[in-house]
Amino acid sequence: MSSTATPVAQSAPEPASASIESAPDTAPAGAAGSGSAGRKAATDYADYRLVPARHPWRWVGTAVVALGVAGIAWSLATNPRWEWGVVAQWFTAQSIVNGLLETLKLTAISGALGFILGFILALMRLSASPLLVSVSWTFSWIFRSTPLLVQMLLWYNLGYLYEKISLGLPFTDVRFFEAQTTTLISQFAAAVLGLTLNQAAYSAEIIRGGILSVDQGQLEAATALGIPAWRRSTRIVLPQAMRAILPTAFNEVIGLVKGTSIVYVLAYSELFYTVQVIYNRTQQVLPLLLVATLWYVVITSVLSVFQYYIERHYSKGAVRTLPLTPLQKARKFLATHAPATGETTQERGTR
Repeated sequence: MSSTATPVAQSAPEPASASIESAPDTAPAGAAGSGSAGRKAATDYADYRLVPARHPWRWVGTAVVALGVAGIAWSLATNPRWEWGVVAQWFTAQSIVNGLLETLKLTAISGALGFILGFILALMRLSASPLLVSVSWTFSWIFRSTPLLVQMLLWYNLGYLYEKISLGLPFTDVRFFEAQTTTLISQFAAAVLGLTLNQAAYSAEIIRGGILSVDQGQLEAATALGIPAWRRSTRIVLPQAMRAILPTAFNEVIGLVKGTSIVYVLAYSELFYTVQVIYNRTQQVLPLLLVATLWYVVITSVLSVFQYYIERHYSKGAVRTLPLTPLQKARKFLATHAPATGETTQERGTR
């Protein structure tokens, strides 16, 4: 908080005025010391009191926002149409928990596979091979240009285009594996395939941008020192690139959690589809939607906590002092706003 100093009862003593005559050029060197008596005496601030700077518009804005938040909270608590009793009844129901577990499973599998494939695509995009660069660019272009819902339906109906999926030697009759497409591409497989490929297209650009953010001088210095290429990538480039990759990558994971709700079009029993089945049977639409909303908020909040601590870990080489954790901020707030014991406000300000 900024502060200004004002006198309490009396002002600081004015320094005595003195006329200083200019000495001739031929004056002895010792005569220069006589001019020091005419310098102004240092001001004594011991009798000054620190007064906090006033911010009236900050308080006005705080009051307006506080009234808005209080009004929303009062509406949520007093409006009976929210049916919080029904929300509490279904929040931990077994069917809802099973749908939540399926949502987490889809997120974990699609997120892991998507970032692995995205890392490979990013390396292909940065390679010197025109073919690898073209394939990587085309992949990202196609999957970033089409809606995820369309991709889901396309993979689920792949059996219409190809009756069988086989693995063997190209342009020969040798087959190592062959299966019916409708049997192989189930609801879960189509969901994982759609989410993974869509996530890989975005992850490739995120990872590529993070790698390019590292100063090229670092690579040149490592090359001059004779460090192998693999160690240059794992020990120099990636640790610095992670600072640029992590914030956007975690945002993508959080978006992937919410993106799993699109799987309801495949009639797969994840969280949102389960909620739909229940409210179609009970006609309690709004309370069941609130159940899904609260679970999504819980998942994304936990991921945000992990994001904060992981970003804090990788910022060690970029900042002199690490940002405070929420617990450290709370301790600092309590320490600075604790009531004074045995000293006045004026004594704390002049100390």
